[in-house]
Amino acid sequence: MDRRNFLTHTALVAVLPWVTPAIGAVPTGRESMLGLTAREDTAQIVDDGGPRTRIWGYNGQVPGPMIRVKQNDWVRARLINRLPVATTIHWHGIRIENAMDGVSGLTQDAVAPGQSFDYAFQVPDAGTFWYHAHTRSWEQVARGLYGVLIVDEAEPVAVDHDYVLVIDDWRLGQDAQIHEASLGSLHDWSHAGRLGQWLTVNGKPREAFPVTGGQRVRLRVVNTANARVFTLSFGKLKPHMIAVDGQPVNPRSLGKFLTIAPAQRVDLIIDMPADPGESASIDVITRREVIQVAQFVYDLSSDANAAKVVSPISRLPSNPLSTALDLANPERTGLLMEGGAMGGMQSALLKGERRSIQELIKEGAVWAFNETVGMTDTPLVSARRGQTVIIEMRNQNRWPHAMHLHGHHFKVIERKGNAVDDDIWRDTELVQPGESVSIAFIADNPGKWLLHCHMLEHQAGGMTTWLEIA
Repeated sequence: MDRRNFLTHTALVAVLPWVTPAIGAVPTGRESMLGLTAREDTAQIVDDGGPRTRIWGYNGQVPGPMIRVKQNDWVRARLINRLPVATTIHWHGIRIENAMDGVSGLTQDAVAPGQSFDYAFQVPDAGTFWYHAHTRSWEQVARGLYGVLIVDEAEPVAVDHDYVLVIDDWRLGQDAQIHEASLGSLHDWSHAGRLGQWLTVNGKPREAFPVTGGQRVRLRVVNTANARVFTLSFGKLKPHMIAVDGQPVNPRSLGKFLTIAPAQRVDLIIDMPADPGESASIDVITRREVIQVAQFVYDLSSDANAAKVVSPISRLPSNPLSTALDLANPERTGLLMEGGAMGGMQSALLKGERRSIQELIKEGAVWAFNETVGMTDTPLVSARRGQTVIIEMRNQNRWPHAMHLHGHHFKVIERKGNAVDDDIWRDTELVQPGESVSIAFIADNPGKWLLHCHMLEHQAGGMTTWLEIA
């Protein structure tokens, strides 16, 4: 792709396989410390030969260093802030000690420029997780402050390759730089969120995943976009889903498409049945076009008669997650989602005072939970430790919302009034416009935990609340 094409295309893609060993130091115990310096730098997120893009990254790269540990290991990471603004790190999906959760104003003070903060926590669950800025995240994640944290099972999973596919979209100007003028745009906050026109996979220009016929691949898909819901197609490949948001599920055929909302992760097993020299693609499906984002390329030197994978796909070992829901005696609450463009919200409470929609718009306060914009003095739920909590979410507006609960994994038990019976436990659930979704979890992690929309502009515009577990 040349410079002229970059200026005229509306949806372009960069691809890079991200494999182990991970970039950077990997903390494996109480005594080792990984340094994560949040700083300004540049990255080659458009094609080679094009200009480098000014980003904010951990250790100057995007995605940041991949952190890889084994289940029950300790992660020790020192955040060093070299940015012109304060920041924190949230360890997304890890059932972590509350003080380490990284939410400024709730679990810690924001780390000022020139200062540092040490995170130290044990990882109880094996799976695919990620970390990202959680102070002005609508800006800091859009600039590149995120990375992947992989927790390996105690015993290695029988695969030939373990690849990571980190999908993001960037809003760039004609100079290939982040479009800063639209950061914090009221239009984005009140509509779908910040959507970009340039796709990246692992933050680098396009490249293929090398495979050999007969091999088995584990593919970890991570959506780090501010707001975009991706729909992936695997063409002639036949992936099986083995984990969602870091928690194992019974292996099942994925079907034709994978829809993955911001912050969600899906682990897949894909068998490679083709012959040397062939290739298979992974595509993003949009309303207008099909965009290839990755290729599996079969080694030309491999044996064309190599045995094809026929062994069954085993379920991953279970994590020590509390799953015995007490649905007869839960703590139950409702969560009404209102606001946004064309949403019909006329007024809401802001800082304890009822404001008209016109007054709210002037404050950028365009979303509400239960008629309240933003954080409240009292939690949405106060639960005792070990109690089952049910939150009945109702999306009464025109936009989808990826609802993320910190510190816990939950199960969807009802959708659109119909009971849901499956084995999926997740930390982020996509709630479509007009949809009602009830989630249930066991409140077994004490502390103050955020519940918010992971369309990050929606969170900034008011879609955030909290729970307290005694």
